[in-house]
Amino acid sequence: MSIETIIDLHLNNGVPSEMNYTGKDFSSDQDVRWCPGCGDYTILKQVQTAMPDIGVKKEDIVFISGIGCAARFPYYMNTFGMHSIHGRAAAIATGLKISRPELSVWVISGDGDSLSIGGNHFLHLLRRNVNVNYLLFNNQVYGLTKGQYSPTAPTGSVSKSTPYGSIDHAVNPLSFALGADGSFVARAMDRDPKHLNQMILRANSHRGTSMLEIYQNCIVFNDGAFELFTDKKSRPAEAIYLEQGEPLIFGDKNDKGIRLDGLTPKVVSLGNSEFSKDDLWIHDEKDKTKSYMLSRFFDQPEPGDENRMPRPFGVLYAEERPCYDEEVNRQISGVVERKGVGNLDELLRGRETWIVE
Repeated sequence: MSIETIIDLHLNNGVPSEMNYTGKDFSSDQDVRWCPGCGDYTILKQVQTAMPDIGVKKEDIVFISGIGCAARFPYYMNTFGMHSIHGRAAAIATGLKISRPELSVWVISGDGDSLSIGGNHFLHLLRRNVNVNYLLFNNQVYGLTKGQYSPTAPTGSVSKSTPYGSIDHAVNPLSFALGADGSFVARAMDRDPKHLNQMILRANSHRGTSMLEIYQNCIVFNDGAFELFTDKKSRPAEAIYLEQGEPLIFGDKNDKGIRLDGLTPKVVSLGNSEFSKDDLWIHDEKDKTKSYMLSRFFDQPEPGDENRMPRPFGVLYAEERPCYDEEVNRQISGVVERKGVGNLDELLRGRETWIVE
């Protein structure tokens, strides 16, 4: 390392001068074309704000999207990107990461794009554990095509395509990801930008597929879908923020907690002689059984019911395991070392070819 490089790093807090970015450096010159008040604006802002902290050059960052309102995202990032096709962002991101493993690859997808037409690709990305970051914008509706119900829409949802209420059983994105053996599963919301920013950075720090579901309000076709969790008045009683090694506490005055009675979670009141913090469930991101239980705090009784669980936000599960892209390249290198570089023409011709005269 040259003396000039050492001085440069010292003056810029350990970050090379060409990477001493601000959030504005990641804002493109394109007009943002989402509806006024859309939750996507907040997500875009927090992603742009987080990018300087990941320590990667702009030209080494790529955003891949599918189809939907969220899929406009790459246009608004001053990085490389691709607006791909419906449901196939995960497949394209896989190919990119294998061929260019040095890149920081981000997938932007909606609940319909990921869990309907793209469900198969999403599943295989998770199980393979490709080292990419997957941001799933969930608004429980198809916004771009004007308001049909999506796979995450609750049973009974009234929409353009379900005027008498949906009879479908909703997909639970976090349970889906855990069932597909996802190595990092987390949730955030558009209306808590500080926590959202923290989750974006935490997702980026994970080696493997980091799946971050983001509750995103569609102000036109499904306004208020997540209001119980996003409104500052109801949030303390309806949402719980997970922290590794900390007890599960929530409530207006942090006066409620969750304890396990065997494998049955129960809400208890704190501050009386019966229960204290020492009696509560301690969050462990490495415990897949408990992480799955947290993901099922989903189909709940009505607000006010004593058996109603708060909706968890934060990292439910995180484990380190081999990344698919790294293993593919390691395998290729091993074969090349043993057998040498192959000849594509010979491979395509095979051993059983003949000339017709």
